[in-house]
Amino acid sequence: MKVLLREDYKGLGEAGEIVKVKDGFARNFLIPKGVAFLATDQNKKRYENDLKQKGWKQERDKIHAEELSKTLENVSCTISVQVDEEDKLFGSVTSQNIADSLEEQGHKIDKRKILLEEPIKALGIYSVPIKLHAEVEASVKVWVVKE
Repeated sequence: MKVLLREDYKGLGEAGEIVKVKDGFARNFLIPKGVAFLATDQNKKRYENDLKQKGWKQERDKIHAEELSKTLENVSCTISVQVDEEDKLFGSVTSQNIADSLEEQGHKIDKRKILLEEPIKALGIYSVPIKLHAEVEASVKVWVVKE
């Protein structure tokens, strides 16, 4: 049976290829799991339409991320922390703290998109990168001050 792969499948081929597989493998695994379609003209058009939709969605997401990066470049967040007499932090400033501070300012950013190599453990001003899209990155100034 010939099937059109919707996604890359190790050992068979890449997305968009038409491959010949055993009937049972196609009927019982590939088609029900959504990995492939039967290789018909209608399904080829369906796959091409899905690719167009996916491309438009990715382009729209990229444009949205670029607009957000322009606004984030002008944003700075201040995080006040407790320190001892020698200005050493009790604890540290994590990506969750930065995400919460940005959310207070009206920018909802997922903490997993904030690229902190390690938590901030000292007072100061830091430039923290944020990955908004595969091709778009912004940076935010973070002021760590004592309470």
